[in-house]
Amino acid sequence: MAGGAVLLLAAVAAVVWANLSVFGDSYTAFWSRELTLGVPGFSKTEDLQYWVNDLLMVFFFFIVGLEIKRELAAGELNDRSKAKMPLIAALGGVFLPGVIFLSLNLGGEGAAGWAIPMATDIAFAVGVLALLGSRIPAGIRLLLLSIAIVDDVIAILIIAVFYSEGLSLVWIALSLVAFAVVLLMQRGGVAKVWPYWVIGAVVWVAVLSSGVHATIAGVILGLMTPAQPVKGRHVLEDLEHGLHPWTSLLIVPVFALANAGIVISGETVSIAIGSSIFWGIGLGLILGKLFGISGAILLARRFGWGQVPAGVTTGHIWGIGALGGIGFTVSLFITSLAFTEIELIDDAKMGIFAGSIISALVGVVILLWKTHPTGKRSRTPRPAQISSEE
Repeated sequence: MAGGAVLLLAAVAAVVWANLSVFGDSYTAFWSRELTLGVPGFSKTEDLQYWVNDLLMVFFFFIVGLEIKRELAAGELNDRSKAKMPLIAALGGVFLPGVIFLSLNLGGEGAAGWAIPMATDIAFAVGVLALLGSRIPAGIRLLLLSIAIVDDVIAILIIAVFYSEGLSLVWIALSLVAFAVVLLMQRGGVAKVWPYWVIGAVVWVAVLSSGVHATIAGVILGLMTPAQPVKGRHVLEDLEHGLHPWTSLLIVPVFALANAGIVISGETVSIAIGSSIFWGIGLGLILGKLFGISGAILLARRFGWGQVPAGVTTGHIWGIGALGGIGFTVSLFITSLAFTEIELIDDAKMGIFAGSIISALVGVVILLWKTHPTGKRSRTPRPAQISSEE
């Protein structure tokens, strides 16, 4: 919940900063400042926003990789029966938003943004659930979190396949060698952390130079982290607990501060409303996620393809689908990959803001309504009733 709150404050701060005339155009000027990293003869100069998106966010995606590995090893995705429902729901929540976006933008200048409404923001979605507290069954959080993690896996694959360009086979080969070194270090029983940080830096440079987006390096390293104890040390848990506060309370909010700034005025709102990008993203998040996720869960449950956690009713499923439309962080990230024109980026941001806010409100209303239909907490259905609870 704290991560979601800080992320929200950072997003609001970015919008306020970009709109306060007393600061002039300082928002754009600040994040456009160039910074050189490296050593003489091997360095790279880019603006601050680039380093936030391509360097700092690697740590965020590393944590995502760790979370995926944990779920695969000992969580809701560790066996086929548990993984079916989140997988089906996530696929529905990816497919329908993409169809809605492309139906409005196919062949147009915004077509490259087809993946923007496919993402679900775990921090915001779980943060909204935390606000509802014990008034909702614990199974709702469990199912939403599992769906969001599978959604992240799909988003990562989309970024790697569709938003990589100018591939260099030499650098790809070097990155594979670096990943192999990590495996050898693990097999050799290297337990100290600093050698992995060193080779991790090499991996990042190689992947960044290969044309594959650098954040993929973080995901792969996260997935390579041992789930079992190494010399008595729980490496995965230690890394997750140690880095999670830094990513959720610092890195992701800085990302929001660097990317969420947009001038909101009568003119910019009018332009956005007339944009198919705005409507494709907004409707993709609001309707695509709602009907994609919820419809997939209900169909899967109807035909016996999977089960929902105890206490989760049909009404709750619609609430989960709505919260899946909160697509802030990863949606903004994909926007930065899909578009370079400021006008298209601004239209996309407007769609992300509108779609995410409306989805959050709809989700809260549905969950409160279905959990308290008569002003009292609804009873948890008996196990035999779960599959047909309406």
